[in-house]
Amino acid sequence: MALTAKQIFQEKIAEKLKLNADKIQSMQVIYEFKLTGSEECTWTLDLTQPGGVISEGSSGKAGCTVTINVNDLADIVEKKLNPQMAFMSGKLKVAGDMGLALKLGNIL
Repeated sequence: MALTAKQIFQEKIAEKLKLNADKIQSMQVIYEFKLTGSEECTWTLDLTQPGGVISEGSSGKAGCTVTINVNDLADIVEKKLNPQMAFMSGKLKVAGDMGLALKLGNIL
């Protein structure tokens, strides 16, 4: 069964933030995820806060915005889909700083 957006962010990505606390400490960036497909919603990943803060909705302050289908994001966090391949095949679109998008791949 496919993961919901809430499960992806509040369980899977929250777990990855804890595992990569040393990496995210120096990132100081806000990411926004615009999800498409069965669930259309926006989630914010604020790495300017200690430990990173995940919230539903837009902060309006994102340095990098990722647009992706909710099922493709689930595949990325479960290591079934490579983020670079998703980008190359058009499944993942990036607005804003491309360098920040590449750093995101290191923690997801």
